[in-house]
Amino acid sequence: MLGGQGDIHYVFPASAVGPAGTGHFLVVVTEASIAVLATRTLRTDRPIGVYAEFPRMTRLGPVLPGPVLELGSMMFAFDEEYAAVVAAADAEVFAPETLPHDPLPDL
Repeated sequence: MLGGQGDIHYVFPASAVGPAGTGHFLVVVTEASIAVLATRTLRTDRPIGVYAEFPRMTRLGPVLPGPVLELGSMMFAFDEEYAAVVAAADAEVFAPETLPHDPLPDL
């Protein structure tokens, strides 16, 4: 589904909130883009297609209370445990000096 976008760096589940509708998604951050993949209703770990795609230079944060983030015209809620993933994905592009050293770079 993401052919030619490079290695996957981060993945986290999210749900659409607000007037744009509801649905379950996977947010996938690759070397070249941020893709929002639509998933099955009862199998939210199985993507069925690319819902939206953004350039990698798109910020995921700031994380709003909820936690919620805004991508394009949509708002996505996600579990608080993924707030660190969102922060790391943004830091990778906008503040790489703040990321810790990778102890296992060959994995």
